[in-house]
Amino acid sequence: MKEYKISLPICENDIDTLQAGDYVYLTGTVYTARDAAHLRMYEAAGRGEDLPFDIKGSVIYYLGPSPAREGQVIGSAGPTTSGRMDKYTPTLLDMGLKAMIGKGRRSPEVIESMKKNGAVYFAAVGGAGALLSKCIKSAEVIAYDDLGTEAIRKLYVEDLPVITVIDREGNNLYDSV
Repeated sequence: MKEYKISLPICENDIDTLQAGDYVYLTGTVYTARDAAHLRMYEAAGRGEDLPFDIKGSVIYYLGPSPAREGQVIGSAGPTTSGRMDKYTPTLLDMGLKAMIGKGRRSPEVIESMKKNGAVYFAAVGGAGALLSKCIKSAEVIAYDDLGTEAIRKLYVEDLPVITVIDREGNNLYDSV
């Protein structure tokens, strides 16, 4: 296991280097999306419409933050269970999504799509949302405002700590530990 600091957007060289079990600190732009936002993006893609952000090379954090308290950029920012997005994920990976942040296992279909598209899956520590929120330096709703906490947000993060759970070869930390 190694430790890396990666500036986003993530590049192919970074993806090629990462192995399941590596610790990573991400700095740059990350987009948030949960179930309802994924459904809308999936439907938009099916209609041939543009998505709310350029998905090529992007990182999606499965996150629905709690409201920010006064003086905070964002409220608690812990990961959502990733399996709930599995139905939509292969389509987004085919469109150029390169990394996802969440918690929990992924389906065999998502893992195969990650291998095919050269993508990685990171886990953020569940239950540590208040600590993770300290890494978020700016947050802006960019789409689907009517979804409230599930709206898509553009975040700027500094040294967001994650663990590479599934690498581009399909090696899966959950299976090896």
